[in-house]
Amino acid sequence: MHTFAGNPLNRGEALRRDEDTIRTLESSKDARFLPFHDLNVQVTADRKLAWKTLDQIPTELHDQVIFLGLQDDHPLFAVAIGEPAETETYVDCRMLAGELDQEETGILAQARAQLDWHRRNPFCAECGSATAPERGGQIRRCSGCGKHTFPRTDPVAIMLIVDEPAGDRCLLGQSQGRMARSNFYSALAGFLDQGESLEEAVRREVQEEAGIDVGPVHYHSSQPWPFPSQLMIGCHGIARTKDINFDIVEMADVRWFTRTEVQLALDERNPELRVPGPMAIAHHLIRSWVRGEVNL
Repeated sequence: MHTFAGNPLNRGEALRRDEDTIRTLESSKDARFLPFHDLNVQVTADRKLAWKTLDQIPTELHDQVIFLGLQDDHPLFAVAIGEPAETETYVDCRMLAGELDQEETGILAQARAQLDWHRRNPFCAECGSATAPERGGQIRRCSGCGKHTFPRTDPVAIMLIVDEPAGDRCLLGQSQGRMARSNFYSALAGFLDQGESLEEAVRREVQEEAGIDVGPVHYHSSQPWPFPSQLMIGCHGIARTKDINFDIVEMADVRWFTRTEVQLALDERNPELRVPGPMAIAHHLIRSWVRGEVNL
């Protein structure tokens, strides 16, 4: 299972329909609150998630909490802290995720994505009036026209393309930016367009980024990615053409790499090639192909 997946919470859909119920859960002695500051999460001295009780949360923030769900009879909430105390430690969620249990990364992803969405949507896109959270933070309602706004998750196709069904090469790329002209390469990826299937998005993105035509596409797995709120949908595909003609505006480089080269990179024994680590779905797409676990 991928990092940021495996969220164990009962998200309490029925409970959210009654605002009084949410307020009762907030004031419960069993309620636990996870503080964030600038979307960084608070941790304890031993770098565990710093869950708080209600009396440990500043009073002025009690109306700004987001209901995450229920776990073992504990209502769990996330709360955005404006100015933390000097004794408190907040860390980047991406950096912390590798130190947490699988289920905790899922809760962290939900909390960060929801807090970020609320921070980005203080006003109505229809009439410009202020919005306020309802249903425990599941929606925002406009104070002017009454329109409901729901959080969105952006789907991203990420794909490892191989040169033929039993081929010995895969296609890896390097985006323009800070990793350009380094030895770091990853699977190609891109957002789905409106009115586009996953398979169509895979073929379009590979054609746009690498100039390669793709035939059969096979789903592998998906991963929530809360930076800010994406769903990475992992696929393998088979190339119909082999000659690379990559987009120099978006891509710094695109190459075919052999299975041996990629295996050495996974083992961190290839000075010419680095690939994403286990936190990223790209790592698992690459590793499953190298191990022969993909039936194409």
